[in-house]
Amino acid sequence: MFRKILVANRGEIAVRIIRTCRKLGIKTVAVYSEPDMESQHVVYADEAYNIGPGQPSESYLNIPKIVKVAKTSKAEAVHPGYGFLAENPQFARECEEAGLVFIGPRSKILASAANKFASRETAARAGVPTIPGSKRQLETADEAESEARRLGFPVLIKASFGGGGRGMRVVKIASELRRSFDLAGSEAKGAFGRSELYLEKHLNNPRHIEVQIIAGQRGQLVHLGERECSLQRRHQKILEETPAPRLDSTLRKKLVSLALKIAKATKYQSAGTVEFVQSAGGEFYYLETNKRIQVEHLITEMVTGVDIVEQQIRIADGEGLGFSQEEIEFSGAAMNCRINAEDPSRGFAPSPGRVEEFVPPGGPGIRVDTAMVDGAVMPEYYDSLIAKIASYGRTREEAIQRLKGALSETIIIGVETTIPLHQTILEDKGFVRGDYHTQLLDNKIDTWNFKPQLSKEEVAMLHLTANYRFSGPSRSQLERTQTRWRNTLQTEPSPRQPLFVEGL
Repeated sequence: MFRKILVANRGEIAVRIIRTCRKLGIKTVAVYSEPDMESQHVVYADEAYNIGPGQPSESYLNIPKIVKVAKTSKAEAVHPGYGFLAENPQFARECEEAGLVFIGPRSKILASAANKFASRETAARAGVPTIPGSKRQLETADEAESEARRLGFPVLIKASFGGGGRGMRVVKIASELRRSFDLAGSEAKGAFGRSELYLEKHLNNPRHIEVQIIAGQRGQLVHLGERECSLQRRHQKILEETPAPRLDSTLRKKLVSLALKIAKATKYQSAGTVEFVQSAGGEFYYLETNKRIQVEHLITEMVTGVDIVEQQIRIADGEGLGFSQEEIEFSGAAMNCRINAEDPSRGFAPSPGRVEEFVPPGGPGIRVDTAMVDGAVMPEYYDSLIAKIASYGRTREEAIQRLKGALSETIIIGVETTIPLHQTILEDKGFVRGDYHTQLLDNKIDTWNFKPQLSKEEVAMLHLTANYRFSGPSRSQLERTQTRWRNTLQTEPSPRQPLFVEGL
């Protein structure tokens, strides 16, 4: 087993990885940007290294600097988490060339699957249906217009590289195509460094369902069931659940078999997610393979008991899978809310700033994955995720009720959050029935009135409590953390005491 792993990420996923490493007795190395010096993942790691300013290009996307830290700290492996460099073939290759184990698919697999358009072609050769689309990648708006007329409007412009909804535009009429094509290409270039685009036929009211797979180095392959990810806003997932509602056993078996076909065709290794859309007529179409841990992986862990991060580490270390498909037991239902620092009442305007008070929920069947503490700052440079609040129930109905309770007792003061959105979703009749699709939120959101999580009186009282706690003799966790760091700066690391190294 590895003795030391560098976590090439930040926030809640870095904390999540560090916790599994602790369980396995593995020491951890954190990297952090200047705005993240007081972040929780830095406190949790055994060592911590400053890798630059807040801009991701100068810190969390700086491949040479991260590889140098890994070598300097004598880490044996690198876990990339999700986002940033998690699916970057160059990063995986440079880790491999430096003698480091990249915890994820090998660089060749990442490179072959990086291009979504090429991935579609691989799926078609494996006999897996894909959404009708352009026959080649598109370089000009004229080419896009020609393909759009062949497919018929509406169409979806998609970036060949990257993900997260960036570089995507729905085009309903021909007059919108050229502007949308230019915008999608520009966004893709800025986000992923590549501007290649292609077209797909835009499906009406589809569902987005993904299958979690884990593949070992010796051909072992299992699935951990599916997740429904249809609650999205502008192609960004909002809430996920497992198992997918209204999916009978016949359709579930078909979906899983298609996912395993893709994994075998690409000779996949490590944990990954094969994503599909399901048309209103019930047909499944392959979208892409996410070659990393997913944000929503926690709900799969809740219904299977499998630690997916642990399996990633064990596979990268050369171990085989420790279980077969027959040994995986599925129990109950789980759902996850992504709590972001955004204001749903103001068009989801970003709400960066200091979180003065954070009180997470608890109780039976509740899991909270977060790196948030009282007094922490939500930097403007990064994703606005504050926490993932997930619930488990013996039935879907019980999971919904537990999640409602968890959201009602969550307190976040200092920034606006998407908690009111999630509370509204959980009351929606279509959602309660399990009858929803990817366009539900975009269709309904303008008609919803979001109520504040707390009354003005409750907010005033909590502000008063928070201010007293910051100024009184009982210091906040943030102040305790700052004192601890001042006392340990430039000292030799001991267990759970980070080492800070400047100038790398």
